[in-house]
Amino acid sequence: MSKPLQAIRGMNDILPEQTPLWRYFEKTVAELLDGYGYKQIRMPVVEFTELFRRSIGEVTDIVEKEMYTFADRNGDSLTLRPEGTASCVRAVLEHSLAGGGQIQKLWYQGPMFRHERPQKGRYRQFHQIGVEAFNLPGPDVDAELIVLTWRLWKKLGISAHVKLELNSLGTSASRSVYREALVEYLQARHAQLDEDSQRRVLTNPLRVLDSKNPDTQALLVDAPQLQDYLDEASQAHFAGLRARLDAAGVPYVINPRLVRGLDYYSETVFEWVTDQLGAQGTVCAGGRYDGLIEQMGGRATPGVGFAMGIERLILMLETLEQVPAELSRQIDVYFCAFGEASELAALVLAEQLRDSQPHLRLQVNAGGGSFKSQFKKADKSGALYALILGENELESRTVAIKPLRTDAEQQSITWDALSEYLRNSLHDDASIIN
Repeated sequence: MSKPLQAIRGMNDILPEQTPLWRYFEKTVAELLDGYGYKQIRMPVVEFTELFRRSIGEVTDIVEKEMYTFADRNGDSLTLRPEGTASCVRAVLEHSLAGGGQIQKLWYQGPMFRHERPQKGRYRQFHQIGVEAFNLPGPDVDAELIVLTWRLWKKLGISAHVKLELNSLGTSASRSVYREALVEYLQARHAQLDEDSQRRVLTNPLRVLDSKNPDTQALLVDAPQLQDYLDEASQAHFAGLRARLDAAGVPYVINPRLVRGLDYYSETVFEWVTDQLGAQGTVCAGGRYDGLIEQMGGRATPGVGFAMGIERLILMLETLEQVPAELSRQIDVYFCAFGEASELAALVLAEQLRDSQPHLRLQVNAGGGSFKSQFKKADKSGALYALILGENELESRTVAIKPLRTDAEQQSITWDALSEYLRNSLHDDASIIN
């Protein structure tokens, strides 16, 4: 007997009962970003592997362990994108979107892929919304990105359950000096480090700072502090960011061990974290990457951005019971028709209703059936009203309207008056989706 077909581990179907919440979340974010002047860009999910090696870094966990990489029929090494910034920067370079100092404020959404151990809130195919801004070197745009995410949390009703952590990584020059001091400190305590941190001392020592091993974290208490190595320009940039967040009333904490997992970050780094999701506490993270475009072959171009994990935020909305009640109902009206002639009339009437009320969510019964079976389907659909068209109604050119969620009496309405009746009946129902 053949093995049942199923999805790849860590790559999940998003089922019909789940998609209304996804659409609500995506729509809320898209409208917010439109309001801040960000424009959507769409990139391929497959890129040349070299893009991620050059941008993310050869010795990061993503490149070393997690990427889905394969050779295509031409022998080229291709990779399913593990994150969005590198693809966005590649598109900006390829199409000269930031040439001549052009300011670009972009956003994107879609699936990313990493071969990690699947667990709640962490999957091998996961979805992100990313935002990137180019040719804006000052702390004002860093602050804008953080302020708009703060506004999003308030819109979603989760602001009381997220915390903003901030740090500055400084410039590559100041970070290089700090790196030498940190390596010297860690090598003197090499035997006390966990195995993963011992490896990182030689490849990416700053990542030791965000080790999850409690013994390593205890060892880092007396380690050199990055902020002591920042140059004056980096200190001024970070002070400017904090001043703007203070003015906007956005609460934050300074986390000197926040370094992010990608090599291309510099200056500002930030994370929005929560204690509502167990181990997977980061729901949004980003920072500045002023050297990335030059690193990828372009001219030096300031860049800053963030990405938020959709799965984690959806889970958070569910956990905190912040799912809008109207999402449980996707149909306003269910149209029952009995007999061939009534079915034809119902089809025409339904299309006329859709013409007059484009936002009306109207489902016409398909597959025939008795009065009892059609009415059962109408009730199961969650609709507010059932329209009933049988031989008597067809002859009198009326439709019976039965409220399904109240005890109101059934009424008969003429075809000509049907659209206006529904418009008035649904007008006061805040749950109708416009």
